[in-house]
Formats: sequence, structure tokens, C-alpha cells
Amino acid sequence: MLCRKACNYNLINYLKIATQKPYSVIASVLENATVGEDTEVKGWVKNLRVQKHLIFADVSDGSCAQKLQIIIPKELKTDALTCGSSVHIRGKLSKSPRGQLELLAENIKVLGACVVLDGYPFNPRTTHPPEYIRQYIHLRSRTNYVSSILRVRNSLTRHIHDFYASKKYLNVHTPILTSNDCEGAGEMFKVQPECQDTVKAMMQEGKNEDTLYFGSKTYLSVSGQLHLEAICRGMGNVYTLGPTFRAENARSRLHLSEFYMLEAELAFCYSLEQLQNHIEELLKYLFVETRNTNEADLSVIDKENCKEPSWLRQKFVTLTYDEAQDILKKKKVASTEKGINKEQELALVDYCNGTPIFIVSWPKDLKSFYMKECQSDNSKVEALDLLAPITGEIVGGSLREDDYDRLKLKLPSEKLDWYLELRKFGNIPTGGYGLGLERLLQTMCGITNIKDTLPFPRWPHNCSM
Repeated sequence: MLCRKACNYNLINYLKIATQKPYSVIASVLENATVGEDTEVKGWVKNLRVQKHLIFADVSDGSCAQKLQIIIPKELKTDALTCGSSVHIRGKLSKSPRGQLELLAENIKVLGACVVLDGYPFNPRTTHPPEYIRQYIHLRSRTNYVSSILRVRNSLTRHIHDFYASKKYLNVHTPILTSNDCEGAGEMFKVQPECQDTVKAMMQEGKNEDTLYFGSKTYLSVSGQLHLEAICRGMGNVYTLGPTFRAENARSRLHLSEFYMLEAELAFCYSLEQLQNHIEELLKYLFVETRNTNEADLSVIDKENCKEPSWLRQKFVTLTYDEAQDILKKKKVASTEKGINKEQELALVDYCNGTPIFIVSWPKDLKSFYMKECQSDNSKVEALDLLAPITGEIVGGSLREDDYDRLKLKLPSEKLDWYLELRKFGNIPTGGYGLGLERLLQTMCGITNIKDTLPFPRWPHNCSM
């Protein structure tokens, strides 16, 4: 009997909540406004302007770059209504004499007070530089700059999935824990259990400390490529978008310890040109679609960079590695190092007037074991790097070595015998690439420091929160 009463009570409460009119998201209000309609919004006060009889408040709920102007009769003002406070406002939609949509407040409830003089770091009438905002990771989504970046990131992620869905690619969730060092550089984070009871129990079983939990050394993933290759050879075109990790001792504006990588593997990929065309189509699609959905946010981030880049209407440049080196020598930015460093990458982009550049036909000793040798020159591999403004390299890719015997000679470890075996049963030619999401955001938004492209950046000596 008591159980039935409790169920009835819960049902009545649920129905009360379900029949209450929900508040409106400000982005929806601005898109589908009906003057005179009763509307409720919730959000944060970004600005207050006090006049003789009225108070004007700009309120944002994070759903878009635009704020909704609230007209507040002075009798509704309380001391708790300040910049930074969270509010629930009910009123009627109206149009200002200038045609601006606004909400005439009839009721205001302050949900969370914000005493600016009690240590709140962001003055509402000040534009704070990114270096200052970066000191307050837990609060920085309150700023226009960071909230706009995060909205662009959200849209960019959605457009990525839309692009691959239109091409009938399969989205694969590759593992974060792995026994593979895909890039072979050794810049990995080792994973071991923290629980000492587990460690002691396994050590008593005679397990090696490095391999006691999984039976092999285990790391945070530096790439999902090898796993994609396995799925590709059974299900065709695939892609993944997820976190990857690098244990580099690098704290530059272009490096993170944790970042997101978009990786794809193309089945029946016979030429590097086929791979290049696919990457170029992807990049142009993402730029156009993100501009269409987030023009206001792009303007907040960087008014100059929000203009359409001229290269969207041009073919990307292609240079061989040797041609790129000749250009660098002429520009006198040659280096004693092997390969092409960051300064040289940006010099090449500048040489091509800001147009993205594919660097192809790389020396074999500069690239990974899985890359296919060039038929015309076995000292080179069918690899590409795509260079772009602001960041330099944003994409790396190649055709994969599909010859069993050649790959066997280059295999760096017996742990990758399974990778070799993929070439043994029903093998196909494939090609693939990895694109750094944060570096793409830098190029797209004109963001100089990569630490501003994601909510909670991690870099050496920095893992706050």
C-alpha cells in the first residue's frame, strides 16, 4: 500500500514538472521570435546599464554569441542582480525602436549571486587578453572569447560527422588504452593501476611490474590509425575522432599533452592524389559550413580572420619534399636539421600566399615504417603533410605499405605481427591521415595559442582540474 502511494506521489510530481512551460534557449528565441509572446529565459548577466526608470541587462545562456536585451523596471532590481549573476527572467518579447528584439521583464529571480569585488576575475567592461583568461580555466567559459571558441568547436565537430556520414564512412571508436606505439617515437604515457592492493596481489602472482595488469606494457594512445586499418580491411571506409596523447616536453603555443585527432582510413586507395583530393574536400567543407553556422562567433574571436580565406576558391598547392627544400634555400630559411621544422613550414605557406600546401614524396628515413615506398624511387615514400597558416602542419598522411614481404622487413616489433597479418588475408590498398582538431581550430579562428582551443588544456607541468 505504501509503495503504491509513493508511486502515485512520484507520478503526480513528474506530471507537474512535465506540464510546466519550459524556459527558452536564447538562440531559439532570437531565431523564432514572436513579438508579444510570453517567454522565460535563464542565463548570466553580461552587462547592466542603469537609467532613471529602467535597467537594461544583456543576458547570455551560452547557446549563441548574441545576447538578449532585457528591459527591467527599476522596482524589480535587487542588490543581487549584478554582472555575472545567474538569472531566471519571465516577460514578453518586444521590439526596440531600432528593431532589436528585447524582453520586457515582468519577474526576475536571481539564481546565483556574483559579487564582482569578491575575487571575480573578469571585469564586465574590460576585454581581457587570452594569457590572462588562461589563468582561470574553471571560469573562462564566462568570457565571450572562450565561449565563442567552444561554440565553433562544437559546430566543427558536428560538421565533421556530417561530412563522413554523407560519404557513408563508418565511425569507429578506437581504444584509448593500447599496446602500440604507432608513431614509433616513444613519446607515450605509460598506464599502470594506482590501487596498491591490486598491484600487490598481482605481484604475488609473479607478474612483471610493467605488465602486471594487462599482460603487456600499456600506454595512452598516440593514434588510432593501426586500429582503423584493421577495421578498414573488413568494413571499408572508416574514421575516428577522439583524444590522443603525447608525452613531449614541449610547452610552445602549438603543443598539448592531450588533444583530439580526426583520423580516417580510405579503402581501395591507389594514389596519393586520391588521398589529397579527399583531404582538400574535407577541409573546404568544414571551413564553409562552420562559417555559415558560426559567423558571429568567428567575428568575436578575430574580426579580421572571420573573413573568407581566398584559398577556399583555389586548388591547394602541391610540392615535393625536394622542391620545398629548394624554396627554403632560396628564402634562406634552410636548417641543419633533417625534415622541415615549424619556422620552415610557415615560410612555405607564406611563399604560397597563405594557400595550404601538400608536401609529398618524403625521404623514407624521415617517415614511419607503415608508409608505402614510391615506385619510381624507393628512397622516398608516398607520404604527405598539409601545411596551413598560423599552425604549419595540420594533417599528416600516407598510402600504407600493402606488400607483405616489404612490410615484414620494416616491422619494428613482433608485437605488431597482427598488423602484418592484415596483409595476408584478403588485403586491399589503403591510405589514411590524421588531422589535429585543435590546430584546425587555430587556423580557422586565427587563434595563436593552441591552449585556447579546448576547455581544459593539458601540457607539461599543467593538469589543473
